[in-house]
Amino acid sequence: MNYHHIFHAGNRCDVVKHAVLTLVLSYLCNKNNGFAVIDTHAGEGLYDLEDPRAQKTSEANEGIKALLSAPPIPTLEAYYAVLHKVNPVTQLRVYPGSPLIAYHMLRPQDRLMACELHPDDARALTRNAPKDQRFQVHERDGYEALPAFLPPPEKRGVVLIDPPYERPDEFEHLVQQFEKAYRRWPTGIYMIWYPVKDRPAIWKFHEALVKTGILKILCAEFIYDAEVRADRLSGSGLILVNAPWKLDEALKELFPALHEAMKTEHSESVVKELS
Repeated sequence: MNYHHIFHAGNRCDVVKHAVLTLVLSYLCNKNNGFAVIDTHAGEGLYDLEDPRAQKTSEANEGIKALLSAPPIPTLEAYYAVLHKVNPVTQLRVYPGSPLIAYHMLRPQDRLMACELHPDDARALTRNAPKDQRFQVHERDGYEALPAFLPPPEKRGVVLIDPPYERPDEFEHLVQQFEKAYRRWPTGIYMIWYPVKDRPAIWKFHEALVKTGILKILCAEFIYDAEVRADRLSGSGLILVNAPWKLDEALKELFPALHEAMKTEHSESVVKELS
């Protein structure tokens, strides 16, 4: 594995992905019963935006820094709250990855299982993780771990699948592993992130999801650049299975607000059911 998220931490795709994650977690927090969060590709958990690698790309400038410079978006109160928790001073210095965002939204009865296969990133995640029994770090393949974790005893929760897309058959492998997980836990919420780059590959990915016969598959794409090259990232894609009630309506309002806040030159949003 060669991918290191520090080069991209806090970019537009992170903002979209994590904003939606906080909406899903807020929904789960509406009921008293505990829930489980399973993050299959957790990364380091926390990223220093002044690290030379982050400064090299400066992608956070168009992402989280642009968002925080704009008027607050009311539906993102939980997202802003997490950012404040990890940055107690006014200046944004560190950006939380998905496991830290999820952790800061856990209640005493909730639990997080974060998987990271890359040894260096797994060690960093262990350092960045709070010493809390609700936060479990597993240095293992997240896909391979899913059968062991599902169904969780809490019976409620979300599985976040956010691979680095380094392997050429990632979409095919992802669908296979997701379907296996779904068959074990058909009532869980599944959130799958993918890069909007190669549109024909995305069409095949969507078709493969539909062929599984699984229902309630919501597709949400935030596209900030014209799709003219298959080797350039144009946006952030999300698949949500068993999405919370009215999340589709919330995203149809949120995505235009994010486009405005992050001043995207190309502003396109897609929120639709695949099945």
